[in-house]
Amino acid sequence: MKTIINFCPTGMIPTKSINKNTPISPSEIVEQTHEAFELGITSVHLHARLHNEKPTFEKDVYRKIIEGVRKHCPKLIICCSTSGRDFPSFNQRSEVIELSPDMCSLTLSSLNFIKSASINAPDMIQSLLEKMIRFGVNPELECFDLGMINYGKYLLKKMNITSPSYWNIIFGNIAGIQPTFSQIGAAISEVPEDHFISLGGIGEYQLMTNSLAITSGLGVRVGLEDNIWYDKNKKIKASNIMLLKRIHQLIEINQKELMSSTELGLYNKKNERK
Repeated sequence: MKTIINFCPTGMIPTKSINKNTPISPSEIVEQTHEAFELGITSVHLHARLHNEKPTFEKDVYRKIIEGVRKHCPKLIICCSTSGRDFPSFNQRSEVIELSPDMCSLTLSSLNFIKSASINAPDMIQSLLEKMIRFGVNPELECFDLGMINYGKYLLKKMNITSPSYWNIIFGNIAGIQPTFSQIGAAISEVPEDHFISLGGIGEYQLMTNSLAITSGLGVRVGLEDNIWYDKNKKIKASNIMLLKRIHQLIEINQKELMSSTELGLYNKKNERK
């Protein structure tokens, strides 16, 4: 299978003081996404920020980013975050769905990070998915543990979603699944056979997890959202393009090919762009 590259340029944690290369403003996010698109990516996973660099759910900010990306990156699959790390209410988390991006993230359970928690109650997850379906938005199924994969399959059946879905499995979180051969193998084996899978790694695990994914014929999730360093010794602050160029080198070494947005085939007919 060709390699999916899910480009994650910003996230909710990195700031300019942590890594000066982090895109914060809509124009910066659009510019870096355009540069990544020219190099070659399959999709972009977007988070929005305010002028003070704090994460925001506001539709008006997301609209500027989405419009800019659609202008400069024709047919690129756009995914927006519905994260619950900072915003607890359904109205806040679901506001971006109303802009009808191609995908929105759907974290499939609550989880702890090192210093914070992401609360995702069952009724919240199901309500977000129901709204995505109503607005013609595909879910990006985000999993940090095996139980999340099981819950994702339950939801797909409950909501009668029969077409192949896209799964992000993220390894290396302190309270989640770890990037060992046994745990990676167990996670992959739980996803339905005809679905799309990308593997991501947090911090120092990003390169290793991405390398294993490419070798195994799976997709990758890559960008400053998950990892601000280029090297294991944490001496070189990465840029998104540095990380992306390394992925392309790995694809070439492994004699793989990039999967285009169109080949990923997740456009809902309601939102398909010419």
